[in-house]
Amino acid sequence: MRLHSLALLGFCLLSCPAAWAEEPPENAPADSADAPAASERPLLPERSVSDAQTLEQRLDKREQQMLQAGAESFLALWLPANVGEPSGAVILLPGDVENADGAAAIGPLRRKLPDAGWHSLSLTLPDPDGDPLPLRTAATATAAPQSDAPTTESAPAAESPPEAAVAEATQPADSGAISREQRRQAHVERVMARIDAAIAFANQQQAKEIVLLGHGSGAYWAARYLSERQPDNVQNLLMVAAELPAGFAPPLDEMVAQLAVATGDFFYKDQATDRMAALKRLQASKRAKLPTYIQVSMKALPGNLDVQQEQLYRRLRGWLTQHIRTAGS
Repeated sequence: MRLHSLALLGFCLLSCPAAWAEEPPENAPADSADAPAASERPLLPERSVSDAQTLEQRLDKREQQMLQAGAESFLALWLPANVGEPSGAVILLPGDVENADGAAAIGPLRRKLPDAGWHSLSLTLPDPDGDPLPLRTAATATAAPQSDAPTTESAPAAESPPEAAVAEATQPADSGAISREQRRQAHVERVMARIDAAIAFANQQQAKEIVLLGHGSGAYWAARYLSERQPDNVQNLLMVAAELPAGFAPPLDEMVAQLAVATGDFFYKDQATDRMAALKRLQASKRAKLPTYIQVSMKALPGNLDVQQEQLYRRLRGWLTQHIRTAGS
């Protein structure tokens, strides 16, 4: 009997902590409804801002210039000419997937042009806004964790959201009825303001001549700026592997026909689409009877990037030597 009582007492002592553990504490917060969602994380800066921050950490501070375009400041990379009497300044505009020191073309050119007697000023352009893109958030920047919910063979595969849904996701909550066209126009104004700021800086450096040089979609923005703004102190345009940004108009061949500046159009002839686009630009220049439009075809050398970059630099340097048009002419 005594053994039975001891066993019963032991069972009670063991079971009490478990019972206590099951009781929720009195001050425990109410479940989930009022708790912030784990996915609500602060938005990351746009890619161009992140790239600029990386360049600020990596490059010599003496090369860095923070320019002001309207209400926002942006990074530009400045290198003075390595001669006593510089020929002028070349403002370099990178493509959508590049930054102000892009390895494909902009970076090597900005470092080599000073040896040819030209200041170089390379810009960071804002992210393109031609087609709606999902917001860059901390949640989307990392791989999403696996769901604890079991999956079955009958569950439908995840589908890409419709275009309208993606467009809504790209806009802030208070953007209201801002249309895609309005967003594109806002992007145009941001790019134009940055080019304005770059030209103003080149003028402060007393550059004799100012040349706009665009690579990829940067060539489109350089051409569009000169076509629309027509500044008196910029009479030269260099386009390298020119591309039309997705969602924007007019096409480059239409803008080429309206350019009243000396233009060097450098393209790689390896791809049929690039050749056809270059041919349209050449034909447009002939119809417009542009005497200062010159097109130069090159062969891409993807297996030897250093040689390809040197080839491009030599061709551009030759154009700057032979075809530069002074602002007074």
